[in-house]
Amino acid sequence: MSGRKNFFDRFSARFESLDAGSRQAGLALLMKERGFFETVFNAVEDGILVIDKELRLRYFNRAAKELLALPDNISNLRLSRLLPDINWQQILPEGEENWSRVVRQELQILYPEPRFLQFYLTPMGGESDSATVILRDVTESRRRATSDLEKETVKAVSQLAAGVAHEIGNPLNCLSMNLQILERSFTDPEEAVSGEDAVKMLRRCGNEVKRLESIIRSFLTAIRPGKGVFASVDLQDTVVEVLNFMRPEIEARKVSVKCQWSDAMPPVNGDPEQLKQAFYNIIRNAVQAMNNGGSLDIYGYSTPEFRVLEFSDSGRGMSPEDLREMFIPFKTGKAGGNGIGTMIIERVCREHGAEFGVVSAEGRGTVFQVKFPDGRRRVRMLPGN
Repeated sequence: MSGRKNFFDRFSARFESLDAGSRQAGLALLMKERGFFETVFNAVEDGILVIDKELRLRYFNRAAKELLALPDNISNLRLSRLLPDINWQQILPEGEENWSRVVRQELQILYPEPRFLQFYLTPMGGESDSATVILRDVTESRRRATSDLEKETVKAVSQLAAGVAHEIGNPLNCLSMNLQILERSFTDPEEAVSGEDAVKMLRRCGNEVKRLESIIRSFLTAIRPGKGVFASVDLQDTVVEVLNFMRPEIEARKVSVKCQWSDAMPPVNGDPEQLKQAFYNIIRNAVQAMNNGGSLDIYGYSTPEFRVLEFSDSGRGMSPEDLREMFIPFKTGKAGGNGIGTMIIERVCREHGAEFGVVSAEGRGTVFQVKFPDGRRRVRMLPGN
């Protein structure tokens, strides 16, 4: 803010020293430049807004005005009032000198008409206390995606199959090598191995079979989820059940877990087993992002429209590139990972009509947010992009 103020102070001092003709020419040039930039921004199809740390609107283009039905007078109008279902406290935490998080989230607005929007927030950086918000209307692309879903599914399955073929190569090679040694040991006395070595080889084969089973199970879960059996699900009980199942890994990595729940958090309509799969993958991603201990905070609360779960870890965080690629199968920056887990999360969220958002910055952890519609909203499968 001080840099901008200094600029205007210098501009004002220099402007005062000009004669009337120079002032008029300078103002005309400024108006021309302003008109040029406004023309450019108003020609952009995406909604563009500039907000300050108080979430007050400082600028918006024509597309943003149409998407959000903005009034001409935006004096003291806050973006949090226009988009109340976004957790602004999480996205823009207080007490920070500079905003440094790049946020990507998808949301649904109901006014002035139902639309699906991709929401991007990028801090301006430097001494500025402002951020740029870009709103992209993806309603039509979602409608088109419905007709293209079968084609995209075949493509995704092909990608997964190619990845699985690569992933199972090492376990199969290990099995083949150990079984060949054991076979020679039984058929050729000179190649015989001790009973102790034979037991080790059999155990090694057993471990590789389990590894293959895990890869194939993940593959089948991702491409063949089955028809969900929907019922009333208590989110708190479901998350706690997953945490208890994962307790050995959580304790082994020295991760402390804290859960905080709203006093009145109604159940959601969902498939318990699918929700467990999604929460398992979210928690597992968070835990595995903390190699030397850390904390995982889980918050559950309600809004008039949603039941919200947030998983906030103190891990290594993700770069903007990692965020863009996180839902690509077998594209992962995690050692030993295969990228299927995030695909399962996205698929389960879509099947439950839930919105899934991620806020992350390298070295500052990651927040996964899942927003389930309440019982009054119609749940339907949303096709992927």
